[in-house]
Amino acid sequence: MLNQKQVDAYHRDGYITVNDIIPQEQIAALRQVSDEFLEKSRQTTEHTDLFDLEPGHSAEKPRLRRLKSPERHHPTFDKTFRDDNVLDILEQLIGPGIRHFGSKLNMKSAGFGSAVEWHQDYAFTPRTNDDILVVGVPLDDMDEDNGCLLVVPGSHRGPIYSHHQDDVFVGAVSDPDFDPSPVVPIELKAGDISIHHCRTLHASRPNSNPERSRRLYLEQYAAADSWRLREFPIQDFAIFNSFMLRGEPPTKPRWTDVPEVPMPEVVRPGLGGSIYESQTQLKQRLMAEGKDT
Repeated sequence: MLNQKQVDAYHRDGYITVNDIIPQEQIAALRQVSDEFLEKSRQTTEHTDLFDLEPGHSAEKPRLRRLKSPERHHPTFDKTFRDDNVLDILEQLIGPGIRHFGSKLNMKSAGFGSAVEWHQDYAFTPRTNDDILVVGVPLDDMDEDNGCLLVVPGSHRGPIYSHHQDDVFVGAVSDPDFDPSPVVPIELKAGDISIHHCRTLHASRPNSNPERSRRLYLEQYAAADSWRLREFPIQDFAIFNSFMLRGEPPTKPRWTDVPEVPMPEVVRPGLGGSIYESQTQLKQRLMAEGKDT
């Protein structure tokens, strides 16, 4: 559970870190399953509904940058997703009704690993309110050397930036004059967690450490009355409510005054269909080009 100082810090800064939440036995199990998936990826040469491949991936040198929705593919991820210690903390931040909407394991190979440009999660899935957050579970110790998460404190209380360029969704802040400052690194030990608000600006650099990988399991949660705008009207409430983790499913959404987000048709090139594919279209890629410092 969080103390009041931690709760206040989340609402003030848009992120917090909490130590020693995931047991080391669970971390070891996640690492083992992740290694098994990496081995399986040797058999594929294209993005799939599970594997998002790094450039240069091959059977001889498998490189994954993401496992998509791993909770659907292995119970170890699903168990972590439903961890009661995590859900108890989330109740303190977004209330007793909690719904999940997927997860991913972002992976940065030692000495490699794709950068992720500055973005806000809300731009990907606008909702009726912004009581939405992401929990980061590092499988490896995570610091600036191996491409840890970077955030801009307090940015969740500011504007929601356009993530479109020439009317195409590029999955990143597209304003060429955007200045992400001050930047704070989220350095964690395996077993710790980070929690960031859906409007908090965040990014990550490539992994510059030649020996240490960086795997970060990102779990996505929302208040039960925060409904995706693209889901209206709800076609099947049984399916919709199957994503409930805590509390009773509400019969209607809660609307708040969240800034409008441009929503032209989303175009995502390639079979991968992930943030990495979308961001390749960005004209100015500060993180990938090492121009962010």
